[in-house]
Amino acid sequence: MEEELGGKNRYIITFRKKEMRKDKETDKTEILQQSVGPRLDFVDVGKQAVGFAPPDDPEGLVALEINDYELPMVFAALTDGEAGVLSKDPNVAAVEPDGKVYALDFPYFEMSPEGGMGEGMALSPQAPAAEGPSAQADHVPWGISRVKAPMCWEATKGKGIYVAVIDTGIWPHNDLKGNLLGGISFVPGQSWVDGNGHGTHVAGTIAARINGSGVVGVAPSAYLYAIKVLPNAGPGQWSWLMSGLYWMRKYYGCTFDVANMSLGASSAPAAVEAYINYASQKTLLVAAAGNNGGAVHYPAKYPRCLAVRVIDSSNTIQSWSCRGHEVELCAPGVNIVSTIPGNSYGYMSGTSMAAPHVAGAAALCRGTHRYLDMDHIRNILKGTADDLGNPGKDDKYGYGRVDCNQATFARTCG
Repeated sequence: MEEELGGKNRYIITFRKKEMRKDKETDKTEILQQSVGPRLDFVDVGKQAVGFAPPDDPEGLVALEINDYELPMVFAALTDGEAGVLSKDPNVAAVEPDGKVYALDFPYFEMSPEGGMGEGMALSPQAPAAEGPSAQADHVPWGISRVKAPMCWEATKGKGIYVAVIDTGIWPHNDLKGNLLGGISFVPGQSWVDGNGHGTHVAGTIAARINGSGVVGVAPSAYLYAIKVLPNAGPGQWSWLMSGLYWMRKYYGCTFDVANMSLGASSAPAAVEAYINYASQKTLLVAAAGNNGGAVHYPAKYPRCLAVRVIDSSNTIQSWSCRGHEVELCAPGVNIVSTIPGNSYGYMSGTSMAAPHVAGAAALCRGTHRYLDMDHIRNILKGTADDLGNPGKDDKYGYGRVDCNQATFARTCG
Protein backbone atom coordinates (compact mmCIF):
# COMPACT_ATOMS: atom_id res chain seq x y z
CA MET A 1 0.00 0.00 0.00
CA GLU A 2 1.95 2.99 -1.29
CA GLU A 3 0.10 6.19 -0.45
CA GLU A 4 -0.19 9.16 -2.80
CA LEU A 5 -1.26 11.82 -0.24
CA GLY A 6 -1.30 14.61 -2.84
CA GLY A 7 2.49 14.99 -2.77
CA LYS A 8 2.67 15.21 1.02
CA ASN A 9 4.47 13.02 3.55
CA ARG A 10 3.35 11.72 6.93
CA TYR A 11 4.74 13.42 10.02
CA ILE A 12 4.57 12.98 13.78
CA ILE A 13 3.95 16.33 15.51
CA THR A 14 4.62 16.45 19.24
CA PHE A 15 3.24 19.49 21.05
CA ARG A 16 4.45 20.96 24.28
CA LYS A 17 2.27 20.39 27.32
CA LYS A 18 -0.34 23.13 27.61
CA GLU A 19 1.28 25.01 30.48
CA MET A 20 4.53 25.18 28.47
CA ARG A 21 2.97 26.50 25.25
CA LYS A 22 3.07 30.12 24.18
CA ASP A 23 -0.62 29.86 23.24
CA LYS A 24 -1.90 28.13 26.38
CA GLU A 25 -5.58 28.61 25.54
CA THR A 26 -5.36 27.34 21.98
CA ASP A 27 -6.02 23.67 21.23
CA LYS A 28 -3.23 21.83 19.44
CA THR A 29 -5.50 21.04 16.50
CA GLU A 30 -6.06 24.76 15.96
CA ILE A 31 -2.33 25.45 16.23
CA LEU A 32 -1.67 22.79 13.60
CA GLN A 33 -4.44 24.03 11.34
CA GLN A 34 -2.92 27.52 11.28
CA SER A 35 0.16 26.09 9.54
CA VAL A 36 -1.64 23.71 7.17
CA GLY A 37 -3.43 24.76 3.98
CA PRO A 38 -6.55 22.59 3.62
CA ARG A 39 -8.92 21.97 6.50
CA LEU A 40 -8.07 18.71 8.28
CA ASP A 41 -10.45 16.13 9.73
CA PHE A 42 -9.14 15.24 13.20
CA VAL A 43 -9.85 11.79 14.65
CA ASP A 44 -9.48 11.42 18.43
CA VAL A 45 -7.84 7.98 18.67
CA GLY A 46 -8.74 7.30 22.30
CA LYS A 47 -12.47 7.81 21.72
CA GLN A 48 -12.90 5.31 18.89
CA ALA A 49 -15.06 2.24 19.42
CA VAL A 50 -14.38 -1.34 18.38
CA GLY A 51 -15.01 -1.62 14.63
CA PHE A 52 -13.62 1.82 13.76
CA ALA A 53 -11.55 2.30 10.61
CA PRO A 54 -10.30 5.61 9.19
CA PRO A 55 -11.82 6.63 5.85
CA ASP A 56 -9.85 6.24 2.66
CA ASP A 57 -7.63 9.31 2.54
CA PRO A 58 -5.80 9.74 -0.78
CA GLU A 59 -5.27 13.47 -0.21
CA GLY A 60 -3.96 13.16 3.34
CA LEU A 61 -6.74 15.21 4.95
CA VAL A 62 -7.39 12.94 7.95
CA ALA A 63 -5.19 13.49 11.02
CA LEU A 64 -5.03 11.10 13.98
CA GLU A 65 -5.04 12.98 17.28
CA ILE A 66 -3.71 11.75 20.63
CA ASN A 67 -5.66 13.86 23.12
CA ASP A 68 -3.55 13.14 26.18
CA TYR A 69 -1.74 15.42 28.64
CA GLU A 70 1.40 13.25 28.62
CA LEU A 71 1.35 12.47 24.87
CA PRO A 72 0.00 15.55 23.08
CA MET A 73 0.54 14.50 19.47
CA VAL A 74 -1.03 14.62 16.04
CA PHE A 75 -0.18 12.36 13.10
CA ALA A 76 -0.77 14.16 9.84
CA ALA A 77 0.27 14.40 6.18
CA LEU A 78 2.13 17.64 5.49
CA THR A 79 4.16 19.29 2.78
CA ASP A 80 7.82 19.75 3.64
CA GLY A 81 7.14 23.48 3.87
CA GLU A 82 4.33 23.00 6.38
CA ALA A 83 6.53 20.70 8.45
CA GLY A 84 9.27 23.33 8.45
CA VAL A 85 6.91 26.03 9.68
CA LEU A 86 5.57 23.81 12.45
CA SER A 87 9.06 22.85 13.61
CA LYS A 88 9.69 26.53 14.39
CA ASP A 89 6.41 27.02 16.23
CA PRO A 90 7.07 27.67 19.96
CA ASN A 91 4.03 25.54 20.84
CA VAL A 92 5.57 22.49 19.15
CA ALA A 93 8.21 20.31 20.79
CA ALA A 94 9.16 18.21 17.75
CA VAL A 95 8.22 17.43 14.15
CA GLU A 96 9.68 14.22 12.79
CA PRO A 97 8.98 12.15 9.69
CA ASP A 98 6.78 9.12 10.13
CA GLY A 99 8.26 5.90 8.76
CA LYS A 100 7.46 2.47 7.47
CA VAL A 101 7.03 -0.66 9.58
CA TYR A 102 6.87 -4.17 8.12
CA ALA A 103 5.48 -7.62 8.83
CA LEU A 104 8.37 -9.88 9.82
CA ASP A 105 7.64 -13.09 7.95
CA PHE A 106 8.40 -15.01 4.79
CA PRO A 107 5.67 -15.92 2.25
CA TYR A 108 3.33 -18.75 3.18
CA PHE A 109 2.27 -21.93 1.43
CA GLU A 110 -1.50 -22.17 1.33
CA MET A 111 -3.51 -25.31 2.09
CA SER A 112 -7.14 -25.97 1.35
CA PRO A 113 -9.63 -26.14 4.25
CA GLU A 114 -9.70 -29.92 3.78
CA GLY A 115 -5.94 -30.14 4.14
CA GLY A 116 -4.43 -31.16 0.80
CA MET A 117 -1.40 -29.31 -0.48
CA GLY A 118 0.45 -29.47 -3.77
CA GLU A 119 3.63 -30.75 -2.17
CA GLY A 120 1.80 -33.46 -0.24
CA MET A 121 1.84 -31.72 3.15
CA ALA A 122 -1.46 -32.68 4.78
CA LEU A 123 -3.15 -31.19 7.81
CA SER A 124 -3.93 -34.38 9.70
CA PRO A 125 -4.57 -35.05 13.40
CA GLN A 126 -1.38 -35.30 15.38
CA ALA A 127 -0.94 -36.24 19.02
CA PRO A 128 1.00 -33.80 21.21
CA ALA A 129 4.69 -34.62 21.51
CA ALA A 130 4.55 -33.63 25.17
CA GLU A 131 2.26 -35.30 27.69
CA GLY A 132 -1.12 -33.71 28.14
CA PRO A 133 -4.77 -33.98 27.14
CA SER A 134 -5.53 -34.86 23.55
CA ALA A 135 -6.64 -32.10 21.22
CA GLN A 136 -9.20 -34.56 19.79
CA ALA A 137 -9.17 -34.25 16.00
CA ASP A 138 -7.28 -30.95 15.98
CA HIS A 139 -3.82 -30.87 14.43
CA VAL A 140 -1.25 -29.81 17.02
CA PRO A 141 1.51 -27.96 15.11
CA TRP A 142 5.04 -28.92 16.06
CA GLY A 143 5.71 -25.55 17.64
CA ILE A 144 2.75 -25.85 20.02
CA SER A 145 4.07 -29.19 21.27
CA ARG A 146 7.66 -27.95 21.44
CA VAL A 147 6.77 -25.14 23.85
CA LYS A 148 4.84 -27.72 25.94
CA ALA A 149 1.50 -25.96 25.71
CA PRO A 150 -0.65 -29.15 25.80
CA MET A 151 0.76 -30.00 29.23
CA CYS A 152 -0.96 -26.88 30.62
CA TRP A 153 -4.45 -27.31 29.22
CA GLU A 154 -5.92 -29.24 32.15
CA ALA A 155 -5.03 -26.27 34.37
CA THR A 156 -5.67 -23.40 31.94
CA LYS A 157 -6.31 -22.76 28.28
CA GLY A 158 -6.10 -19.00 28.74
CA LYS A 159 -9.81 -18.34 29.14
CA GLY A 160 -10.49 -14.78 30.28
CA ILE A 161 -7.05 -13.56 29.16
CA TYR A 162 -7.13 -10.78 26.55
CA VAL A 163 -4.53 -10.74 23.77
CA ALA A 164 -4.17 -7.96 21.21
CA VAL A 165 -2.81 -8.95 17.80
CA ILE A 166 -1.24 -5.74 16.45
CA ASP A 167 -0.82 -6.68 12.83
CA THR A 168 -2.66 -6.84 9.47
CA GLY A 169 -5.96 -7.60 11.22
CA ILE A 170 -7.61 -10.98 11.78
CA TRP A 171 -9.93 -12.81 9.40
CA PRO A 172 -12.92 -14.39 11.24
CA HIS A 173 -11.73 -17.97 10.78
CA ASN A 174 -13.79 -20.93 12.02
CA ASP A 175 -10.84 -21.99 14.16
CA LEU A 176 -10.96 -18.63 15.99
CA LYS A 177 -14.73 -18.52 16.50
CA GLY A 178 -15.64 -17.59 20.07
CA ASN A 179 -12.14 -16.33 20.84
CA LEU A 180 -12.05 -13.46 18.33
CA LEU A 181 -14.07 -10.66 19.91
CA GLY A 182 -13.58 -7.89 17.35
CA GLY A 183 -11.07 -5.35 16.19
CA ILE A 184 -10.19 -1.85 15.15
CA SER A 185 -8.16 -0.45 12.26
CA PHE A 186 -5.87 2.56 11.92
CA VAL A 187 -5.13 1.89 8.25
CA PRO A 188 -7.03 4.36 6.04
CA GLY A 189 -9.81 2.78 4.02
CA GLN A 190 -9.37 -0.76 5.43
CA SER A 191 -11.41 -2.54 8.09
CA TRP A 192 -9.85 -4.63 10.83
CA VAL A 193 -10.61 -7.81 8.89
CA ASP A 194 -7.36 -9.27 7.53
CA GLY A 195 -6.90 -9.17 3.77
CA ASN A 196 -3.27 -10.26 3.91
CA GLY A 197 -3.01 -13.45 5.99
CA HIS A 198 -0.18 -12.48 8.32
CA GLY A 199 -2.27 -11.38 11.28
CA THR A 200 -4.65 -14.33 10.97
CA HIS A 201 -1.70 -16.74 10.99
CA VAL A 202 -0.31 -15.08 14.11
CA ALA A 203 -3.73 -15.21 15.78
CA GLY A 204 -4.09 -18.95 15.13
CA THR A 205 -0.77 -19.72 16.76
CA ILE A 206 -1.86 -17.81 19.83
CA ALA A 207 -5.43 -19.02 20.24
CA ALA A 208 -6.86 -21.36 17.59
CA ARG A 209 -9.55 -23.32 19.43
CA ILE A 210 -9.83 -26.99 20.31
CA ASN A 211 -12.95 -27.64 18.25
CA GLY A 212 -12.42 -31.01 16.61
CA SER A 213 -10.87 -29.76 13.38
CA GLY A 214 -8.15 -27.53 11.98
CA VAL A 215 -5.24 -26.51 14.19
CA VAL A 216 -4.89 -25.59 17.84
CA GLY A 217 -3.04 -22.64 19.35
CA VAL A 218 -0.89 -22.26 22.44
CA ALA A 219 -3.73 -20.78 24.53
CA PRO A 220 -6.84 -22.18 22.82
CA SER A 221 -9.38 -20.30 24.95
CA ALA A 222 -7.73 -16.85 25.11
CA TYR A 223 -9.67 -13.87 23.82
CA LEU A 224 -8.34 -12.04 20.76
CA TYR A 225 -8.74 -8.51 19.45
CA ALA A 226 -7.36 -7.38 16.11
CA ILE A 227 -5.61 -4.01 16.07
CA LYS A 228 -4.83 -3.37 12.43
CA VAL A 229 -1.77 -1.20 11.84
CA LEU A 230 -0.40 -2.96 8.74
CA PRO A 231 -2.32 -2.79 5.45
CA ASN A 232 -3.45 -5.73 3.35
CA ALA A 233 -0.44 -5.14 1.09
CA GLY A 234 2.83 -3.35 1.76
CA PRO A 235 4.23 -1.68 4.88
CA GLY A 236 2.39 0.25 7.55
CA GLN A 237 3.26 3.53 9.27
CA TRP A 238 4.75 3.94 12.72
CA SER A 239 1.99 6.42 13.54
CA TRP A 240 -0.60 3.70 12.91
CA LEU A 241 1.23 1.47 15.39
CA MET A 242 1.41 4.34 17.90
CA SER A 243 -2.32 4.91 17.49
CA GLY A 244 -2.99 1.21 18.03
CA LEU A 245 -0.88 1.09 21.18
CA TYR A 246 -2.58 4.17 22.60
CA TRP A 247 -6.07 2.86 21.83
CA MET A 248 -5.22 -0.50 23.41
CA ARG A 249 -4.10 1.17 26.65
CA LYS A 250 -7.17 3.45 26.78
CA TYR A 251 -9.82 0.91 25.74
CA TYR A 252 -12.54 0.73 28.38
CA GLY A 253 -13.90 -2.71 27.40
CA CYS A 254 -11.07 -4.74 28.91
CA THR A 255 -7.47 -4.60 30.05
CA PHE A 256 -5.23 -6.31 27.54
CA ASP A 257 -2.91 -8.74 29.28
CA VAL A 258 -0.67 -9.44 26.27
CA ALA A 259 -0.03 -7.81 22.90
CA ASN A 260 1.78 -9.48 20.02
CA MET A 261 3.74 -7.34 17.55
CA SER A 262 5.10 -9.47 14.71
CA LEU A 263 6.32 -6.37 12.91
CA GLY A 264 9.22 -3.99 12.90
CA ALA A 265 11.93 -2.03 11.10
CA SER A 266 15.61 -1.29 11.59
CA SER A 267 14.88 2.26 12.78
CA ALA A 268 11.96 4.13 14.32
CA PRO A 269 10.95 7.72 15.08
CA ALA A 270 11.97 8.89 18.55
CA ALA A 271 8.34 9.37 19.58
CA VAL A 272 7.51 5.66 19.31
CA GLU A 273 9.16 4.65 22.59
CA ALA A 274 6.81 6.82 24.65
CA TYR A 275 3.87 4.78 23.32
CA ILE A 276 5.65 1.51 24.01
CA ASN A 277 6.29 2.62 27.58
CA TYR A 278 2.69 3.78 28.03
CA ALA A 279 1.14 0.61 26.65
CA SER A 280 3.46 -1.63 28.68
CA GLN A 281 2.17 -0.21 31.98
CA LYS A 282 -0.64 -2.78 31.85
CA THR A 283 0.23 -5.08 28.94
CA LEU A 284 3.12 -7.44 28.21
CA LEU A 285 4.41 -6.46 24.76
CA VAL A 286 5.86 -9.42 22.85
CA ALA A 287 7.76 -8.46 19.70
CA ALA A 288 9.49 -10.27 16.83
CA ALA A 289 13.25 -9.63 16.75
CA GLY A 290 13.51 -9.32 12.94
CA ASN A 291 14.62 -11.43 9.99
CA ASN A 292 17.62 -9.76 8.32
CA GLY A 293 20.30 -11.41 10.46
CA GLY A 294 21.47 -8.11 11.91
CA ALA A 295 20.67 -6.16 15.05
CA VAL A 296 17.29 -6.56 16.74
CA HIS A 297 14.61 -4.44 15.06
CA TYR A 298 12.30 -1.89 16.61
CA PRO A 299 9.99 -2.17 18.51
CA ALA A 300 11.55 -5.39 19.88
CA LYS A 301 14.72 -3.41 20.64
CA TYR A 302 12.96 -1.29 23.26
CA PRO A 303 13.54 -2.39 26.90
CA ARG A 304 9.78 -2.58 27.57
CA CYS A 305 9.31 -5.17 24.81
CA LEU A 306 10.07 -8.88 25.09
CA ALA A 307 12.16 -9.69 21.99
CA VAL A 308 11.83 -13.16 20.43
CA ARG A 309 14.16 -15.05 18.06
CA VAL A 310 13.48 -18.12 15.90
CA ILE A 311 14.41 -21.78 16.33
CA ASP A 312 13.56 -24.63 13.98
CA SER A 313 12.39 -28.14 14.86
CA SER A 314 15.94 -29.17 15.79
CA ASN A 315 16.21 -26.21 18.22
CA THR A 316 18.67 -24.47 15.89
CA ILE A 317 18.67 -20.68 15.79
CA GLN A 318 18.24 -19.43 12.23
CA SER A 319 21.02 -17.26 10.83
CA TRP A 320 18.49 -14.81 9.38
CA SER A 321 16.97 -14.21 12.83
CA CYS A 322 18.16 -10.90 14.30
CA ARG A 323 20.32 -11.18 17.38
CA GLY A 324 21.61 -9.06 20.24
CA HIS A 325 21.50 -8.52 23.98
CA GLU A 326 17.85 -7.44 23.68
CA VAL A 327 16.77 -11.01 22.85
CA GLU A 328 15.04 -12.59 25.85
CA LEU A 329 13.44 -15.75 24.47
CA CYS A 330 13.40 -17.96 21.41
CA ALA A 331 10.50 -19.98 20.02
CA PRO A 332 9.50 -22.09 17.01
CA GLY A 333 9.26 -20.06 13.82
CA VAL A 334 10.10 -22.30 10.85
CA ASN A 335 7.41 -24.05 8.79
CA ILE A 336 4.65 -23.11 11.20
CA VAL A 337 1.14 -24.08 10.11
CA SER A 338 -1.73 -21.88 11.23
CA THR A 339 -4.95 -20.19 10.16
CA ILE A 340 -5.19 -17.92 7.11
CA PRO A 341 -8.15 -16.13 5.48
CA GLY A 342 -10.83 -18.21 3.77
CA ASN A 343 -11.03 -20.82 6.54
CA SER A 344 -7.78 -22.20 5.18
CA TYR A 345 -4.35 -22.98 6.60
CA GLY A 346 -0.83 -22.16 5.56
CA TYR A 347 2.82 -22.59 6.48
CA MET A 348 4.88 -19.49 7.29
CA SER A 349 8.32 -18.83 8.74
CA GLY A 350 9.89 -15.86 10.49
CA THR A 351 10.27 -14.20 13.85
CA SER A 352 6.64 -13.20 13.20
CA MET A 353 5.75 -16.84 13.82
CA ALA A 354 8.00 -17.21 16.88
CA ALA A 355 6.57 -14.24 18.79
CA PRO A 356 2.98 -15.56 19.02
CA HIS A 357 4.23 -18.77 20.66
CA VAL A 358 5.56 -16.54 23.45
CA ALA A 359 2.41 -14.40 23.51
CA GLY A 360 0.36 -17.59 23.92
CA ALA A 361 2.70 -18.79 26.66
CA ALA A 362 2.21 -15.49 28.46
CA ALA A 363 -1.57 -15.98 28.27
CA LEU A 364 -1.29 -19.45 29.82
CA CYS A 365 1.04 -18.22 32.55
CA ARG A 366 -1.32 -15.34 33.27
CA GLY A 367 -4.15 -17.86 33.53
CA THR A 368 -2.60 -19.43 36.63
CA HIS A 369 -1.06 -16.24 38.06
CA ARG A 370 -3.90 -13.71 37.80
CA TYR A 371 -2.79 -11.93 40.97
CA LEU A 372 0.52 -10.90 39.38
CA ASP A 373 1.13 -7.96 37.07
CA MET A 374 2.52 -8.54 33.59
CA ASP A 375 6.07 -7.57 34.54
CA HIS A 376 6.06 -10.54 36.91
CA ILE A 377 4.68 -12.76 34.14
CA ARG A 378 7.56 -11.63 31.91
CA ASN A 379 10.05 -12.56 34.63
CA ILE A 380 8.45 -15.97 35.05
CA LEU A 381 8.74 -16.64 31.31
CA LYS A 382 12.42 -15.74 31.38
CA GLY A 383 13.16 -17.64 34.56
CA THR A 384 11.51 -20.88 33.42
CA ALA A 385 12.81 -21.01 29.82
CA ASP A 386 14.65 -24.10 28.56
CA ASP A 387 18.25 -22.90 28.38
CA LEU A 388 19.54 -23.96 24.96
CA GLY A 389 22.71 -21.89 24.64
CA ASN A 390 25.50 -20.96 26.99
CA PRO A 391 24.42 -21.22 30.64
CA GLY A 392 22.28 -18.22 31.51
CA LYS A 393 21.27 -15.47 29.11
CA ASP A 394 23.13 -15.07 25.82
CA ASP A 395 22.67 -13.03 22.64
CA LYS A 396 21.81 -16.12 20.61
CA TYR A 397 18.97 -17.79 22.55
CA GLY A 398 18.27 -15.16 25.18
CA TYR A 399 17.21 -17.03 28.32
CA GLY A 400 16.20 -19.97 26.14
CA ARG A 401 13.16 -21.56 24.52
CA VAL A 402 9.88 -20.53 26.11
CA ASP A 403 8.44 -23.33 28.29
CA CYS A 404 4.67 -23.05 28.83
CA ASN A 405 4.58 -25.89 31.32
CA GLN A 406 7.27 -24.54 33.63
CA ALA A 407 5.88 -20.99 33.41
CA THR A 408 2.24 -21.97 33.98
CA PHE A 409 3.00 -24.04 37.05
CA ALA A 410 5.76 -21.82 38.45
CA ARG A 411 5.50 -21.14 42.16
CA THR A 412 5.75 -17.54 43.28
CA CYS A 413 5.99 -15.79 46.61
CA GLY A 414 3.12 -13.39 46.00
